[in-house]
Amino acid sequence: MASVSAPSQTAPAPTAPLQRGIVKMVLSGCAIIVRGQPRGGPPPERQINLSNIRAGAMARRAAQGQPDTKDTPDEPWAFQAREFLRKKLIGKEVCFTVEIRTALGREYGMVYLGKDTTGENIAESLVNEGLATVRREGIRGNNPEQARLCELEDQAKSSKKGMWSEGGGTHTIRDIKYTIENPRNFVDSLHQKPINAIIEHVRDGSVVRALLLPDYYLVTVMLSGVKCPTFKREADVETPEPFAAEAKFFTESRLLQRDVQIILESCPNQIILGTILHPNGNITELLLKEGFARCVDWSMAVYTQGAEKLRAAERWWQTSCLVVNADAMVVKLNSGEYKTIHLSSIRPPRNEGEEKNKDKDKRFRPLYDIPYMFEAREFLRKKLIGKKVNVTVDYIRAATGPGEGTPAFPERTCATVTIGGINIAEALVSKGLATVIRYRQDDDQRSSHYDELLAAEARAIKNGKGLHSKKEVPIHRVADISGETQKAKQFFPFLQRAGRSEAVVEYVFSGSRLKLYMPKETCLITFLLAGIECPRSSRNLPGGMQVAEPFSDEAMLFTKELVLQREVEVEVESMDKAGNFIGWLHIEGVNLSVALVENALSKVHFTAERSAYYKTLVSAEDACRQRKEKIWANYEEKPVEEVVHVSEEKERVANYRPVYVTEIADTLHFYTQDVETGGQLESLMETMRAEIAAQPPVEGSYSARRGDYCIAKFADGEWYRARVEKVESPAKVHVFYIDYGNREVVSSTRLAAIPPAFSTRTLPAQATEYAFAFIQVPQDEDARADVVDCVVRDIQNSQCLLNVEYSGATCPHVTIQFGDTKDDVGLGLVKEGLVMVDVRKEKHLQKMVTEYLNSQESAKSARLNIWRYGDFRADDADEFGYSR
Repeated sequence: MASVSAPSQTAPAPTAPLQRGIVKMVLSGCAIIVRGQPRGGPPPERQINLSNIRAGAMARRAAQGQPDTKDTPDEPWAFQAREFLRKKLIGKEVCFTVEIRTALGREYGMVYLGKDTTGENIAESLVNEGLATVRREGIRGNNPEQARLCELEDQAKSSKKGMWSEGGGTHTIRDIKYTIENPRNFVDSLHQKPINAIIEHVRDGSVVRALLLPDYYLVTVMLSGVKCPTFKREADVETPEPFAAEAKFFTESRLLQRDVQIILESCPNQIILGTILHPNGNITELLLKEGFARCVDWSMAVYTQGAEKLRAAERWWQTSCLVVNADAMVVKLNSGEYKTIHLSSIRPPRNEGEEKNKDKDKRFRPLYDIPYMFEAREFLRKKLIGKKVNVTVDYIRAATGPGEGTPAFPERTCATVTIGGINIAEALVSKGLATVIRYRQDDDQRSSHYDELLAAEARAIKNGKGLHSKKEVPIHRVADISGETQKAKQFFPFLQRAGRSEAVVEYVFSGSRLKLYMPKETCLITFLLAGIECPRSSRNLPGGMQVAEPFSDEAMLFTKELVLQREVEVEVESMDKAGNFIGWLHIEGVNLSVALVENALSKVHFTAERSAYYKTLVSAEDACRQRKEKIWANYEEKPVEEVVHVSEEKERVANYRPVYVTEIADTLHFYTQDVETGGQLESLMETMRAEIAAQPPVEGSYSARRGDYCIAKFADGEWYRARVEKVESPAKVHVFYIDYGNREVVSSTRLAAIPPAFSTRTLPAQATEYAFAFIQVPQDEDARADVVDCVVRDIQNSQCLLNVEYSGATCPHVTIQFGDTKDDVGLGLVKEGLVMVDVRKEKHLQKMVTEYLNSQESAKSARLNIWRYGDFRADDADEFGYSR
């Protein structure tokens, strides 16, 4: 690249805001490419040229197809300047200011290493090392940065650094070899020994351009044994294959302009195959593990690091488990693809001769009618749904056609699935919820942990677990009332009165229509989401197939990923004519109806006006409508004014008043004084202490009785108003300081009768007890102590703002804000994962409850404090059937 400098005719920007990025590539001694953080794909990038300096131009190859052009060599010290920046900046975070932007879009500015301008100034470092010159023709006398560069250049000249050294710098010019006459002989001459190299360009995930050191051969290398999605070019238009951009970024972010070692392994048809070794790992195996590459047999034979490693890497996936059956599951790969996986070498529970035994008049339901099938499914569901699992493919069972008495089976991918180091198939077998398949001796298509499975089955048989138990088999009498209007009418009053009921989502018909299993009522119901109008999916009608509405598939997929086979809570409000229940569904604090509206996959239905969630739904809908997302993409604002329905719901009253927090109890209750009456208390205390000092009470003359008001001498030697709470003995009297809220056990010699002029009739007790609203105090003593310590540090003996939210059994429940920042103290505790949310049902509090629940979900996702081991409320069953 030719040397670049800022053109003098372009005026500098008046203010240059500080921006940050990660250095992706160093083009020359005065130009770099920075990128942002990846969010859902490769990040944006931009070229930044260093202001006020020049560096030598890098070598450039002659344009292909133009015989008149020649290769341009390095200018002296150009490569050294590039290398100086490369070793200092690649992969590092920098901050920069853009001072000049030309008409052609080139940007010039200052670059600093680190997060702010206190870091190393890159231009100054180059000039100081004698690797760049200062562009003095544009210098302004009042610019301290330019004056500093001139000073550093003069010092480099006097020290004869870099380009200012004697000799002219011809020894710094590389002899780059762009072509190799006989690539095969060249590769063979290296004898598959690792050679040092710099990756100069990444064409796609598995093809790079490398500069071999120290002889400066510039060669194209294809990774042995694998192939990534590529970019196809047709008629000057480049079209990426699926995940080509992601694979390229994966390789670029790890190898581009890094120092690596390359083993050149073969050269078939002038294509150099090799393996790139980096201190952090083998990029070939990493691409396979992330699903960005696949093995190719034609080049795997030359792979020197072991072909079996590539096969193992290709078989190993880290996935998210979405749906499970008794021996199978649907997983979502990192690529976003869905795949059905069967557990290797095990057989789920089944009915022997079920056709003979089942009732002809009764619909056979395998999940509930086959013994232990439901237990097996529930075990997998509770352990795997929504969790990250590791999948290692053991074998693929070929599809079988239908024969006499033999059903047709599609191709099956059989794998070993582990989570947290636990083999799920082994855990299932050890609980007696599955059996191990026996194979012929010559059949090697079996689990890679087959011996462990056999051992687990032997333990289950010995301990009489599950299928091997001699006890009576469990029977699940589950009533399916989906579409049964009469039965639904019988269940409806119970479900409506129950408020929030627990349920498991068994099936998703569409974005807003689900089938639920109600464990308490042991029934299956069809459930419709209230308050929304979701796009309808395609379905068969008497008049023909109904066409799916736009975004119906997206809505159904959203609902599936969020709630399918998850444990949820439902509020049943009504029932339609077909026996379907209508209501609200909540999962971990998220209202599914609101979530669909927030994601522009549903509209608000007029029936939501009667609900407590109406305002939340409308605000979410308005936001999506303004952004014109998804179902609102073609929305046109109506000029006609719409009638605004005034809600008569009770509104939350936010009337914060200043208080002084004096005491925090171990129960997380706290005591405050009103700031407005603080002056009266101080005046009363001064007067009372002056009178006591003039007429001291006789020590030991006071006889304490429970409930009496008195004065007590505190540890600081001062007298305070108090109330006797308990008398154990004259030496142990429990008192409560009525103006501050703290308690103490004192001797009766430190108590005296309260002078009448300072009783509670003169000034009522100033300490008022409160509890935090919307918060559950942890039951664990250590966790509760952490919360109390945190609150003591934050608000004790400080002025805050307090608002009463609702009444409690012993005291009002309030929200309290810091006096300076106005931040909610209780909400901060939820965000830090120190407490759980107490969900209130009052309609006027739902906005606050939703905010608290959203913060709880964030803390749970980040595994903060009480959530550091996940959701501790989940079942933690014994995995392998050992008695403890």
